[in-house]
Amino acid sequence: MTLARVESSRTETPAKVSAAVTCLGAFALIVGLTGCAGDRYTQITGHSFEENGTAETGHRQTMDQSAEGKRTAQRVREALAAAPESEFGGVHVAAGKGVVQLSGVVNTSAQKNLAGEVASKAAGVKIVLNSLTVMD
Repeated sequence: MTLARVESSRTETPAKVSAAVTCLGAFALIVGLTGCAGDRYTQITGHSFEENGTAETGHRQTMDQSAEGKRTAQRVREALAAAPESEFGGVHVAAGKGVVQLSGVVNTSAQKNLAGEVASKAAGVKIVLNSLTVMD
């Protein structure tokens, strides 16, 4: 190896290390600033839904609140089943503290809107989060 080549390789190594450190730092910064996507509902309202159809605000609900959420979800399911010209078999209902979340798949935008309207009229419902996906 010539002397010029040795000198050249010595100057490239710090540059490569600097570039690698810069890339890793940029990656960490991007991940830190964007965070995880998470659950948008939880980020906005501070509530989260359990699989059993109840909502929480960071602590366990009392049995009465959990039971009321289940009753509200059941009333919404019954209202959806009784709705004229409706096919809401693929709709999942979760409820708690007057907040109802609809999720699942429907065939049309009209069905999505109708499901939201029907759910909002059920007893005990204060807010409807209509997260239904339209198959169109």
